Amino acid sequence: MAFVVGSPCVGCKDKACVKVCPVDCFYEGPDMLYIDPDECIDCALCEPECPTEAIWADDELPAEQIPFVEINVKGAELYRDNVITEQKEPMAHESPYSIEDAIKVVHID
Repeated sequence: MAFVVGSPCVGCKDKACVKVCPVDCFYEGPDMLYIDPDECIDCALCEPECPTEAIWADDELPAEQIPFVEINVKGAELYRDNVITEQKEPMAHESPYSIEDAIKVVHID
């Protein structure tokens, strides 16, 4: 099991979650944060820290958030050089996007 960052992070990037991650498995893209599932140790420390409730265990992911499993895998690989370990100012206090629009914003080929 790994944790997944979903649509509530898109356009928000609160980053409170990264300060508690003991293995630094968060990567920052232009519109959201990504968790590398191969690095995540399933400690669950990040989930309660996220004020927008954008993080789920992959086996508890709501059906509409399932596309974010692959988005996290691809985003973590694409932004491998952008590991984030410190909390910074968020882009916004909540995502301005619907789930469908968030998927389009962060679509990674």
